[in-house]
Amino acid sequence: MKAKQQLTMDSKQERRDGRAQHIKCQRRIADDAVPTDSLLSYSSCWTMMILLVLHAPLPATCSTAIGNWMNLGVQGYEVWRNPQLYMVGAQPLCTQIPGLSPGQAKLCQLYQDHMSSVGRGARAGIAECQWQFRYRRWNCSTVEDSTVFGPVLQIGSREAAFAHSIAAAGVVHSISRACREGQLSSCGCSRALRPKNLNQEWIWGGCGDNIEYGYKFTQGFVDVREREKNYKRGSREQGRSLMNLHNNEAGRRAVIKKARVTCKCHGVSGSCSLVTCWQQLASFREIGDFMKDKYDGATEVRVNKRGRLQVKNAQYNLPTANDLVYLDESPDYCLRNKTIGSFGTYGRPCNRTSAGMDGCNLMCCGRGYNTLKTTVKERCKCKFHWCCHVECKTCIKTVDVHTCK
Repeated sequence: MKAKQQLTMDSKQERRDGRAQHIKCQRRIADDAVPTDSLLSYSSCWTMMILLVLHAPLPATCSTAIGNWMNLGVQGYEVWRNPQLYMVGAQPLCTQIPGLSPGQAKLCQLYQDHMSSVGRGARAGIAECQWQFRYRRWNCSTVEDSTVFGPVLQIGSREAAFAHSIAAAGVVHSISRACREGQLSSCGCSRALRPKNLNQEWIWGGCGDNIEYGYKFTQGFVDVREREKNYKRGSREQGRSLMNLHNNEAGRRAVIKKARVTCKCHGVSGSCSLVTCWQQLASFREIGDFMKDKYDGATEVRVNKRGRLQVKNAQYNLPTANDLVYLDESPDYCLRNKTIGSFGTYGRPCNRTSAGMDGCNLMCCGRGYNTLKTTVKERCKCKFHWCCHVECKTCIKTVDVHTCK
């Protein structure tokens, strides 16, 4: 009995010590004194935070349903916009969102104020995916469940690589901006070091986007899904996990790579006697364009017996941490196939004169196309009148609309 009591006391003491260390680490992370040149490495505190999360007990009601964390950007986003509508007794709010892994649900509980920004980032990633692929056979369509994209992401294809990378980039972008705008309790403006090539007379220290914190938090939240599982070395499951981790990192690095230094002049009558500079995110469209180029140049890899990814064809160059990798060739997405999540291209609009992927020949997979004449209304013959309004007429014209058979 005494041994049992002693074991219980030791267990309670360990939990108290763990909570104390967790609070201490939260304070250190909040200080965010990590220089830009060490941006891509875990601090010891963040590593310990993830280890604590992975070994902490799950809430009794925690959802472990099959799904995708990107669901935070679709169905889950509404939970964080109106949390009062989803509170059911003492049930944790994070359990209301299907798709989170056990580790992500625990981090969700620890950083509830971050989840609205995570949802916005995921939603931005999905929207950008749909924009970049709007003229492709696979147009990044979403489904009405927690998998977000359906079975298509179960294939280790280029499309899955892009979806994971752009979603991770979206979360970095959103969290970094939320820090600057004072929306999160554990971070503020960027404390990045002054660039070496910046004019010595200019002041460094404006309220910049906190990309350092956004990177670290996203790395912990998104990657924990892959790190909390143990797969057999060299197995296909391990290869897919490594593929996801690599592409998540590529997305995060894209945000860092596209960030820029922005400066503003101050002075009487635009004299620019004082210049202040800070770190600023690029537009998410620019990041999406960059990742689309990476998609077009993605490298096919395989997992070896040592449990590492290697290039499948030795003639190709080794991919860097900024590049996308994939395991499987993409389906052609020509026909509707529920098994792989393909919606097919029947009824999709196409460009009769284009030789690209949006052209009727490629989009329709050689099946031909239908042409329908339709009338459209548009503003035309606009004139600017001083001062200050524009007058336009409404023109009606007939156009041909081509859709795949």
